Amino acid sequence: MLKLDHLAVAGETLAEAVAHVETALGVKMGPGGEHAHFGTHNQLIGLADGLYLEAIATNPAAGDLPYPRWFDLDRLEGAPRLGNWICRTDDMDAELARLDVDAGKVVHLTRGDLRWRMAVPDSGVLPFDNRFPALIQWDVVVTPAEILKPSGVALVQLEVAHPEAETLQASVGLDDPRVEYVAGAPALQATFDTPHGRRVLR
Repeated sequence: MLKLDHLAVAGETLAEAVAHVETALGVKMGPGGEHAHFGTHNQLIGLADGLYLEAIATNPAAGDLPYPRWFDLDRLEGAPRLGNWICRTDDMDAELARLDVDAGKVVHLTRGDLRWRMAVPDSGVLPFDNRFPALIQWDVVVTPAEILKPSGVALVQLEVAHPEAETLQASVGLDDPRVEYVAGAPALQATFDTPHGRRVLR
């Protein structure tokens, strides 16, 4: 069974992605790290209920890669935005076999002491115009959400918009009342309770 793990805000630069999050939520993001395999870097913020939020961008120090980056970052242009949602599974192989869409191939990744598996399409583009969640399986006892300092921010609702919203919902098969699927142009919108009141991140 899938569970919501974290959300990702993408930007052309990490500084832009971080500023987008901090402006929207009114809280400061903490440090993150680098993902050597995909040539990206991030910063993180802990959310309530075992979730977290990352700002992510291509690392200019990484150079070109012989394959697409995850989260479709190679094609990202314009203002930073909430680009992806990531769901956790305890059995990646079984989950990929269950799905009726191609959610990607398993890539084994590390960052510091963290170890995890990610399903990444060869194109870097997830099904349903990137509105399908990226799938992750943590191979550590303590996940980032459990390490990060609480920020006083809690996810209230994640709105997943797509012209085929009902088909997308059925394909994902996630049981989480915070996630709402709506018919419309592909987009993500998250509503949070913060120390400064309710805020929306797009």
